[in-house]
Amino acid sequence: MSEYIMEVNDLKTHFHTKQGIVKAVDGVNLRIKPGEILAVVGESGCGKSVTSQSIMRIVGQKKSEQLSGEVFYHGEDLLQKTEAEMRKIRGKHISMVFQDPMTSLNPAYNVGTQIAEMPQIHENKPKKAAWQRAVEMLKKVGIPSPDKRASQYPHQYSGGMRQRGVIAMSLSCDPDLIIADEPTTALDVTIQAQVLDLLRRLRDETGTAIMLVTHDLGVVAELCDRVAVMYAGKIVEEGTSEDIFDRPKHPYTQGLLHSVPRPGHAERLQPIEGQPPSLHDLPEGCRFADRCPFVMEQCRNEQPDLLTTETPGHTVACWLEKEGVEDDNRRTRPRQQPEETF
Repeated sequence: MSEYIMEVNDLKTHFHTKQGIVKAVDGVNLRIKPGEILAVVGESGCGKSVTSQSIMRIVGQKKSEQLSGEVFYHGEDLLQKTEAEMRKIRGKHISMVFQDPMTSLNPAYNVGTQIAEMPQIHENKPKKAAWQRAVEMLKKVGIPSPDKRASQYPHQYSGGMRQRGVIAMSLSCDPDLIIADEPTTALDVTIQAQVLDLLRRLRDETGTAIMLVTHDLGVVAELCDRVAVMYAGKIVEEGTSEDIFDRPKHPYTQGLLHSVPRPGHAERLQPIEGQPPSLHDLPEGCRFADRCPFVMEQCRNEQPDLLTTETPGHTVACWLEKEGVEDDNRRTRPRQQPEETF
């Protein structure tokens, strides 16, 4: 038996458009252990959400959507399942918390009914027992007066409460894995902290594994065990939270860390120059080459594979690692500045 609850191998999701083939996800590999919180981070448009939707088979059903690779869940490849088989897995074994809780909840039904629908469908619970389950879930996620709140509609909830309601729905059938796509977006910092504490507590109490899709490095540092850094449809670095925050290897990871303020560090922020490449016109070599301050000729001609660093489990897709460039050299080498125009 594998030690991983889920193994994603060479996952590719391509969209056929009038402008060409958009390679939103292009060869992603991920591993998630039971009870582990894995973060997938990167800039907007790098393929994080499409990766999560591909795992759930939400995309890949249309003729214009091409989905390939392997997604093993408890040894079974989800990409080989029929849609009827996937409906039995979604919600019961793998749940997803979507980015916008307002659009995740149906405004025409009260929240309790929507949560109760999950155990009714997947566990054949009677209506009354399913309703009690919904009330228990709302209480579990910290909703005050759960009996009363279960009868209320989404518009009667605050943003933070709606997010808790969506999390309650995802937990109603005790899944092994929760995929949370930007669960703290548009929430104020106080509610954000409460949602993060809730996810951590649920993991500790139930052993549920969590795949967290986010661009917020503060959330990652606070919550996650392992981190996968994604850029232009590929994983460019993966390791523990300590590896990524204390020993970042890829210039893109370093750029992300340099572009956010850190408590206790009075330093000038360094934004990453340039823009990500177009996903329907990707370069032959490293996809970060045009924005990288350490670019070499090899970077523009050949795409690097993920290489293992001196730390076990810490991998990076960068020619600098293969060439043995010292970290000190990377940190002290000045970033390329754009030419001034007058």
